[in-house]
Amino acid sequence: MSINSKVRRDARKRRMEKLRNAPAAASVAIEPHAELRDEAGQLLGGIVRRDGEWTLGLGGRIVGGSDSAARVLAMLKQAAALHERGGGSIRLSCSPVLSAAAQREVGEQGLSFEQFQARLAEEMASGRAAPMSPPDASEALH
Repeated sequence: MSINSKVRRDARKRRMEKLRNAPAAASVAIEPHAELRDEAGQLLGGIVRRDGEWTLGLGGRIVGGSDSAARVLAMLKQAAALHERGGGSIRLSCSPVLSAAAQREVGEQGLSFEQFQARLAEEMASGRAAPMSPPDASEALH
C-alpha cells in the first residue's frame, strides 16, 4: 500500500466523520400558499404547508396548524375581514393548490366555502370550534 493511498483514505474518513457529525439540514420544505398584505405591501399573515399540515401565521407569529385547508383559509379570510373593518385595505393571494384543497374539502361536506366560513365563525363565537394544533416552539414564520 502506498503512502498516498493511506493519506487519501484517512482524508475520506475525516470527511465522512465530519458529515456524520454535521447538524441535519431541514429535510422538509415549507411551501408558501397564501399571503395577506396591507396597502403598503407589508405581510400581515399567510399559510404554508409543511409535512402535510397547513400552518397559519398572523402578525409574524405562527397561530397554529391543521390538516384542514378550508379551516386555515377561512381563518385567514376572517383576519382579512377584521383588518378591512378596521379601515385598512388588504390584498389576499392564494395558491391554486390551497384553493382546490379547500374547495374539495367543503364540497365533501356538501357546503359552499361561504357556508363553511359562516359555520366556522359561529362555532368560534360560541366556543365550540376545535382549536388548531398549537405551534411548535421551534418554528418561526419568515
